[in-house]
Amino acid sequence: MPIANLPKELEGKTLMQISDIHVGNRFNYQYIIKSFQRAQKLEPDFVVYTGDYVSYEDEEQFVQLDEVLRHTVKGKLGTLGILGNHDYGKNWAQQEVADQISSQLTEAGIQLLKNQQAEIEGLNFIGFDDYWGLNFAPELVMKDYSPDKANVLLCHNPDVCDLDVWNGYQGWILAGHTHGGQVKPPFLDEPMLPVQNKRYSKGEIDLNDGRILYINRAVGHLWQVRFNVRPEITIFRLIGSEV
Repeated sequence: MPIANLPKELEGKTLMQISDIHVGNRFNYQYIIKSFQRAQKLEPDFVVYTGDYVSYEDEEQFVQLDEVLRHTVKGKLGTLGILGNHDYGKNWAQQEVADQISSQLTEAGIQLLKNQQAEIEGLNFIGFDDYWGLNFAPELVMKDYSPDKANVLLCHNPDVCDLDVWNGYQGWILAGHTHGGQVKPPFLDEPMLPVQNKRYSKGEIDLNDGRILYINRAVGHLWQVRFNVRPEITIFRLIGSEV
C-alpha cells in the first residue's frame, strides 16, 4: 500500500482490513471467532474494521457480538473502525442499535470514526459514517482534509466514491459492503451486488483521479453461500509514495 507522506518509521508496517463479519443467526459465527484467532497470529501493526458487525434481528445479536468481540483482532499501534448499514438495525433506521453496537466496539478497544479522523504514529485515518445509515455526513470531516498528511480513508459503501464529497482527496479508500457479490458465475455478473456502480465489486480499483479503492470481500456473509468469491481478511504492507 503506497502512501504519500508516510513516516519512515512506518515503512514495512502492516495494516489489516476486516469487514462485514455479520454476527447473527444466518451462519455459525464461531467461524468468525476462529478467523479472528488466525488473524491475530499475523500480529498486524494497524487493524481497521469497515462495518457491518451484525445481521440485526433483535437484541440477541448484542450478546452474540460480545462473544465475538472477546477475540477482537487488535493492531500493535492502533485499531479503528466505522459502522455499516446493518449496524443501524432494521431498515438502517434504528439509532439505538447503532449506539449499542458503537458502545460494544469501543469497549472492545476499537476506536470508532463517525465522520471523523484520527492520527496514530503519523498515519491519519479518515472514517465516514455509513451512506445508508442515519448519520452520513462526510463533509464534516473532509473540510479538514489535509493532503500533507499520510492518509487512509475508511468508507463502508463504495458507492460513496461517486459522490461529490471528496474535497480533492488523494489516496487509498478501504471499503466493504459488497461481499464481492458472494457468488460469481463464470462469464456472468454477480447476481447479488448491493451497489449502484456495478464496477464496485471487489479488490483494487484505480479511480484514475489519485484515489485507489479497495473493496474487501468480507469474512462473514449475509447468507451461507459462496461461489468463486472466497471470504477475505486483507493485510497490506505500508510503503512510502511520492505520488
